[in-house]
Amino acid sequence: MSIEFNNLKIYRRESGLTQEQVAEKLNVSRQAVAKWENGDTLPDIESCIALADLYGTTVDILVRNLSSYNANDDGKKHIFGLSKMNDKGQITLPKKCREVFRLHPGDAILVLGDEDKGMALVKLGNPLDILSPKGGKDNDGSTDKGTDKKVQRKNGGKRT
Repeated sequence: MSIEFNNLKIYRRESGLTQEQVAEKLNVSRQAVAKWENGDTLPDIESCIALADLYGTTVDILVRNLSSYNANDDGKKHIFGLSKMNDKGQITLPKKCREVFRLHPGDAILVLGDEDKGMALVKLGNPLDILSPKGGKDNDGSTDKGTDKKVQRKNGGKRT
């Protein structure tokens, strides 16, 4: 694994801090923080420890490129990195995760949990696709166009 600080910007944003605020807490310049986040330079070990403490993680997580690590040889299990939950209970999924699983704004995600084994997320897709019959067909495969016209005639041509 290579040393790469690809999670710094994510941690900072999820912490609700600006680059200026991080710089002030670490006694460095805002430009130094920007260079770390962009991968132009690497922070020294003291700054790594301070960043890990600030973001509530470990130095190990900060210096490892976990986003490109596959958990097994077949390439179907991944470690995408860490996400932190904000005070509203929201998390931001890493970009690579959204790409691999083709997640888009508005997609429904089922949250499953086992108190012993942990949590899992399952993509359900667009909730409107789940709720509405595909192609204008009911679940039994029949279309409802004829029924719709009958209802319109009963209501004097008005749609309900």
